[in-house]
Amino acid sequence: MILRHITIDAGNPYELAQFWSTVTGWPVADGDVPGDDEVLVVAPAPVPGLLFIAVPEGKTVKNRVHLDWGPTERTRNEEVERILSLGGTIHEDHRMPDGRGWVTMRDPEGNEFCVERSEAERAG
Repeated sequence: MILRHITIDAGNPYELAQFWSTVTGWPVADGDVPGDDEVLVVAPAPVPGLLFIAVPEGKTVKNRVHLDWGPTERTRNEEVERILSLGGTIHEDHRMPDGRGWVTMRDPEGNEFCVERSEAERAG
């Protein structure tokens, strides 16, 4: 088997997909439009895409699974600032004075995800 998509419940799939498309730099699938019940953010192979599915209920508890992201073009702190400017929020800040650590954030619908240090930061 191969993991094709990571599926995330959403109140507004298209709007949330637009946020994640901007965060990742990956496109929304051709033909997906506002009002669709399913919207796919297409990842570069072999990475699974992000599929947002409309559900009637809002998020009420902590995610049982979340995504950990490692920046490729920016530092962790630069990435956190960029995501904040796009509408994400900080949930928990686990950065340490020595530069290690991560930041747990939330997307506009409250789904948690982490931003870790970049590979260059970890190597240095």
